[in-house]
Amino acid sequence: MRTSPAVISLALSSLLLSGCGGGEQEPTRETTNTPQATGQSPGQPTAQQTTAASPRPTSISETFEAYSAGAAAVTYDEEAVPAGSRVEVNTEAEDGGTAFTLRVSGLQPDRDYGAHVHTKPCGAAPDDSGPHYQNEADPQQPSTDPKYANPDNEVWLDFTTDADGSAEVDTEVDWVPRQGEANSIVIHAEHTHTEPGHAGQAGDRLACVNVPF
Repeated sequence: MRTSPAVISLALSSLLLSGCGGGEQEPTRETTNTPQATGQSPGQPTAQQTTAASPRPTSISETFEAYSAGAAAVTYDEEAVPAGSRVEVNTEAEDGGTAFTLRVSGLQPDRDYGAHVHTKPCGAAPDDSGPHYQNEADPQQPSTDPKYANPDNEVWLDFTTDADGSAEVDTEVDWVPRQGEANSIVIHAEHTHTEPGHAGQAGDRLACVNVPF
């Protein structure tokens, strides 16, 4: 029986269509919701980003020792801050700002000390910890202008030890240190000055403790 050209053409078309539709289907790709898909505006932080930027509570307890590569708390003056004396630092979120507490023991009794948050970690030399951390940085460094060098724009933790060489001090600021820009607390030889030209100064750097703000 002879097959007509029309029938052959129809059969070939069916085979071609069957081949195009056969085989495995391409897997469905998962999509990630964009801010627009979740109702957020472009550039608006996600919940995860907002959490990451929130203040992180900190609690450390260290013993002062002479500098070594692994030392977390370093004394540069063992008369004023003896090796073996102790330091504790605690921070926590406080109504959009940060609360700081500093405790020391084993220092010289009945003596004034200054203390501030500094920008860099402790090093072999006292100046290695860099300048004071400032929420609004003074364009002129070292900063001695009371507009910038003050306890609202910096973290000041001055204290006076008791008869046993112990002290506890706390302070609050209405901001959060920028992550990675505040790395230590330095203990100074005297309470912090406030007058123009000397604001923020507190004498020699006696000791330093690394704090992961």
